[in-house]
Amino acid sequence: MAHVTKALLFAALLSLSTLSVRAAELDTEQLEDNEEAQQIRDEPAADVVSQVVEQADDVDLQSGTGDISTTDNCREDIERFCTETKPGENRLLACLTNQLNDEEAGKAADEGGKLSDSCKEEMRAVKAERSVNINYDIPLATVCKDDANQYCNDGNLYPEPGAVITCLREVNEKLSSKCKEEIFRVRKEASNDFIADAMLTELCTDDAQMLCEDVKAGGGRVQECLRKKRPQLSWDCQEELFRKEVEDASDIRLNTALLRVCSKDKKKFCADVKPGMGLAKKCLEDNRNQPDFSSECKSKFEEMMVRRASDFRLDETLRSECREDIEEVCGYEKDSLDTIAGYDGRVVECLQDYREELVKPGCKAAVHKVTERAAEDIRMDRPLADACYEDRKTKCAGVAPGSARVLRCLQDNRNQLSYECRATLFDQEVRLAEDIDFKYPMKKACKAEIENFCKGIEHGHARVISCLQEHDEDKDMSRECRAEVKRDEVREAEDYRLDYRLNKECDMEIDMLCGEVCSPFQGQACAGAVINCLREKQENITSASCKTELFSTEKRMGNDYRDDAQLKEACAEDVATHCADVEAGGGRVHECLSAHKKELSPKCAAQEDKLQMVLEKDVRLKPGFKNCKEEMKVYCNNVKPGQGRMFRCLQSNVDKSDFSDKCKHQVQKKQNRMADNWKMDYGVSKQCKQDVKKVCASAMSKHGGGEVLKCLAQNHDSLSSSDCQTEVARATKMALWQYRKGAAMTEECDEDAQTLCAGDFPDGSSVATKKTWPMYDGKVKHHHECGVQEAGGDLCLAEENADFEKALASVSILDKIKKIDTSALVGGNKKTWPMYDGKVKHHHECGVQEAGGDLCLAEENADFEKALASVSILDKIKKIDTSAPLLDTKKDGLSIITLTGWVALASVAALVLVIGGGAYYAYRKFTGTDQPYTLVIKGGDR
Repeated sequence: MAHVTKALLFAALLSLSTLSVRAAELDTEQLEDNEEAQQIRDEPAADVVSQVVEQADDVDLQSGTGDISTTDNCREDIERFCTETKPGENRLLACLTNQLNDEEAGKAADEGGKLSDSCKEEMRAVKAERSVNINYDIPLATVCKDDANQYCNDGNLYPEPGAVITCLREVNEKLSSKCKEEIFRVRKEASNDFIADAMLTELCTDDAQMLCEDVKAGGGRVQECLRKKRPQLSWDCQEELFRKEVEDASDIRLNTALLRVCSKDKKKFCADVKPGMGLAKKCLEDNRNQPDFSSECKSKFEEMMVRRASDFRLDETLRSECREDIEEVCGYEKDSLDTIAGYDGRVVECLQDYREELVKPGCKAAVHKVTERAAEDIRMDRPLADACYEDRKTKCAGVAPGSARVLRCLQDNRNQLSYECRATLFDQEVRLAEDIDFKYPMKKACKAEIENFCKGIEHGHARVISCLQEHDEDKDMSRECRAEVKRDEVREAEDYRLDYRLNKECDMEIDMLCGEVCSPFQGQACAGAVINCLREKQENITSASCKTELFSTEKRMGNDYRDDAQLKEACAEDVATHCADVEAGGGRVHECLSAHKKELSPKCAAQEDKLQMVLEKDVRLKPGFKNCKEEMKVYCNNVKPGQGRMFRCLQSNVDKSDFSDKCKHQVQKKQNRMADNWKMDYGVSKQCKQDVKKVCASAMSKHGGGEVLKCLAQNHDSLSSSDCQTEVARATKMALWQYRKGAAMTEECDEDAQTLCAGDFPDGSSVATKKTWPMYDGKVKHHHECGVQEAGGDLCLAEENADFEKALASVSILDKIKKIDTSALVGGNKKTWPMYDGKVKHHHECGVQEAGGDLCLAEENADFEKALASVSILDKIKKIDTSAPLLDTKKDGLSIITLTGWVALASVAALVLVIGGGAYYAYRKFTGTDQPYTLVIKGGDR
């Protein structure tokens, strides 16, 4: 084959070199005579000179007609297959070529249906000669004459075989439709047999003879052989082979080898797809995973896809859509490419890294598609495939490519990978974090959930991923989808760059606040260090969008301990020991760790406390407070969430009759944590940091954070910040109201309660029949509802003597109240007190003292919260009706006093009467209508 090919090339070049330059018009009359002679199988009477295109030399037409001869090696074949075809204008050659194509497609069933070898060689010789000069091909030269004049003048032509044809190929998009059709025919012939491409023949014949000598000509087989042995080819042959490959990338009809095995699948799946513009390739790509798609076509097609991924120039869509963006954004990478095929995908990688800077929507869509392919099959990701070549062989040898299987295998073996592979894998994971389309397993597993929960949400910027994360505890989410979403969440937690939205929205804050925590250039994950830094410095974050994304991250951490990378690592052994049977999610493992707090390792306890301090600032970060959704909507709808505001609102409304038991239970648990550790009280921890260091440093070293709160209460007057005093007063009040035996704030009452109410605090494990009391922790229920006493059990009231006042007396807090300094409270002239009835106003607003007068604060020290803390809580308690019918005895709820029915109506009427009478009395006093003398109001000492 190679010997014949070289002889054909030599003959074609020799005829070109011996031609004289003659500007002759085509002799159409002689041409017709020659066609008639050939029709009856006679030799032509005279030659016909052709110079239709002036930019090319004139030539003598083959067989005098510009068609294959009817009197030479193809005579019998013409008689057999083309008897009705008239010679001239390529008609016979086209007929024989169609027959040859049928052979390649397997349509010729026996030897009688095949062309003779001698005819095939003559056909190759004719095509080789035509490739060197456009004037040999009358149909081509005739329809492309004007295009050649416009685009292929002497200044644009190189002194090489087939120069005009090469020029027309290069400006293919500008050609007239008829010229474009003829050029496509020429390109198709060259794709089938490299001998029909003058430059490819000239530069690759020696390589073909040496490396592909036994390869049968035609069917694109020689080109395929040369590409497989690309490293062994001469540089010139590599250049021409790549040039041809780039030209043919736009149309599957120009990839003869691919079309040969995919023709049936093309008819089955893409029958209605118009040819060209890569549309048929896109159709086959989209359908290649269909069950009835042939394995032969799929294998061959994916082989083409792998090749295309190595160099953007082989991707017609990417090349055309991104031409301007490549020049603007990735010009350096483009210019660094050789004239032969690239192998590292550098321009594609550049486009992926700078996709946000791309201008043309079509280019963004093309880059998106390229990234989607790479996410599904590592072979389409050249940098990762090359970096992990050895690791794939050792760790994933039995894993079939596709469906992100190899990528998942590498991720699962991350810690055992080579540095280069691990670093490249991480870089790719950062790219894939941007879109659900790049997370093939999750997108496949969550198809129904995306439609159900995230319908209408635009893909990109991790919006759909975020949507799925928000619903990961939803009962309608499938187990498969939840597993994929959770797996992705846990991986995100290991490095902020894997959380696309956090990385994007907090980019500036990370640089300014956490730039030294973890370098993004070390090729490794930051193990949650940057996320932890943002948590600790979030008060310095100014970007609202960054705060929003950080809040979402913290919410996930509160829901699942695995979403906090540092806590997950620190508590791995503790979780295995104490919480092995606890299902992750819903805050359950956090509750388990809290229940075993005294048994935790120091590093785990520290990380758990650190996270809980963050979660305590906002009830929305605590999964359990989902039970308070309705209460927050009804009672706290106008309260701005954050900084403990929502919880304080719930606290103040917890005694409402329609508060659910579940919500009450969450409020109580949070209050207990706040009483046990001052750091869990957002208000105290925020406002009292300096005072704790200054006044209560010794208490910090004691076990349990409740000692600090106790110290702050004992040194209330010494606190430097009024804001701190306010928060301590609030915390003290709540700790006293919700008495628990053993709590630091109220431990001084424990002995008195045990001594004075011994019958109410038995040391047995069961509850007595009458007037017996387990330790009170804020819950109240009737005696018949009490079971075996548990640690921190509920307050039980015997039905026979459900005396609420006695229950409260048993947890007397009078001693604690007396410890609060009351020096700030003055009334009348100074330091004299009207009877306190719950109202507070400044001293200058106080008039002549009346019975049941208001509590007056001296202007010099009018501190409401300090005054409130100074007033005996017992006075407030005594105002509560202690009759048993007023006691809400719902199981597991907080103790609540309620008024219902006629009692409530009578109470409201009495209140209206008192207010009306008081207003009338005040009016008469002020106007003096009840006295014959003028009323004098004293303003008091100033």
